[in-house]
Amino acid sequence: MDVKKYIASGILELYVSGGLSPEENLEVQHYAIKHPEIQEEIEAIEKAILRLTAAASPGLPENGFTSIRSELDDVIPFAPSASKKKTPWIHYLGWAASLIFAIGLIWVYLENQDLKTEVQMVNGQKQQLEEEILNARELVADKDAIETMLNKLRNRDITVIPLGGQTIAPESYARAYWNKKEKKVYLDVQGLPDPPSGYTYQVWSLKLDPLTPTSIGILDDFVSNETAIFELSNPNESEAFGITLEPKGGSETPTLEQLYTLGAVGP
Repeated sequence: MDVKKYIASGILELYVSGGLSPEENLEVQHYAIKHPEIQEEIEAIEKAILRLTAAASPGLPENGFTSIRSELDDVIPFAPSASKKKTPWIHYLGWAASLIFAIGLIWVYLENQDLKTEVQMVNGQKQQLEEEILNARELVADKDAIETMLNKLRNRDITVIPLGGQTIAPESYARAYWNKKEKKVYLDVQGLPDPPSGYTYQVWSLKLDPLTPTSIGILDDFVSNETAIFELSNPNESEAFGITLEPKGGSETPTLEQLYTLGAVGP
């Protein structure tokens, strides 16, 4: 049982004001015995209502009863001996009015709680709708970006170079899409594992005779790139492409022991 939620539900105020059924009263009493926090809350509500009724009770001036008696004496004669023994009922009228006023306040409080709950529900629905709209916009944006990338890869000037896995990671693979005219290389590196902490992948343009590597970029945002496709500039007359694992920030020359993929440009 969530005691805080039960206390906040408003049922204890109804219990104190007598607004529950006998079965519900027994349930509240059972929970009050089982959970001291509930009993303390009931006592706090009772004290609050007593303070409220005491403050709201109009009371009577010192000569109030005498004044009322003189007004009513013509209709209901008062017997001096009997009046001293009777309960001053006029005081109970003030307390009853105050109690009704307190119950009214409790009702307003409960209605206000219901209104707050409805407002929270509406705000929650509004937030959910805003998130759905945002997600829809992101999907459209992603679709447009994917379509743009596909159009680039379908260009007739594109040369496709498969990059096969090497000794250190034979299961790795990648694919380079080289647009010589625009001097761009699009790398699909979905077949590479995430680099370990403190390392990054570096892409090399290679001349084969003699072997001359030229760095064309570092894949720093490898993990965060959900498409696993990178666009790099390549103004070189490349004969092959390779990808090595290098310390963060890259290296001036490739670490051949960490060569993950390699592929030669076809004729």
